[in-house]
Amino acid sequence: MFSMTDVFLVVGITIAFTVLLCLYRAVRGPGVFNQVAAVNVIGTKVIVLLVAIGYIFERPMFVDIALLYAALNFVGTLVIAKYLERGEICSA
Repeated sequence: MFSMTDVFLVVGITIAFTVLLCLYRAVRGPGVFNQVAAVNVIGTKVIVLLVAIGYIFERPMFVDIALLYAALNFVGTLVIAKYLERGEICSA
């Protein structure tokens, strides 16, 4: 009845909608820490979306791109958290 591609398409559209909800929280969040958390959640959802798109279009290379993006998302969140905590990124 439903193919796996249809299921992943519905999941992808749902994830894209929730990214828009998180984008609202990132722009209009009550505090800077909530905004940083929302940006991190957006990054995580984009990673899942990349894997789903890679499956739909039969491109296993998208998994590698998603892993690289996950590493960049993690490091970026750590850098922003360190800057918010200390007021500087590098201390001499």
